[in-house]
Amino acid sequence: MAFMNTQLSQSEFYILLSLAIKSRHGYDIMKQVEEDSGKKVLLGPGTLYGSIKRMLESKLIKEIGGDNPRRKYYALTDKGRDAISGELQRYNDAVELAKRKNVFKDLGLSKLEI
Repeated sequence: MAFMNTQLSQSEFYILLSLAIKSRHGYDIMKQVEEDSGKKVLLGPGTLYGSIKRMLESKLIKEIGGDNPRRKYYALTDKGRDAISGELQRYNDAVELAKRKNVFKDLGLSKLEI
């Protein structure tokens, strides 16, 4: 896996995460992001399709055919898979560091199951 130095925006992170499971059309991505984030990230059409456009240009995702020709479906590219893998590893590393330094306890977050 090639490590990516650039951080993903919150929207990009959740969009790529939703596409890591299966290809999806825009509305399906929007609903999956809402579910995955516990309704903390709500993507409006402008944010969603702006992010999709940037990720298409960056070759993190690609447009593919789907079961409905009136909808555009999107899937991860290898570069997108590397990006989401790298971001998840970065988050995991940060959590492990915080655990080693007892940050969760010091912040009163010891009830978190980590």
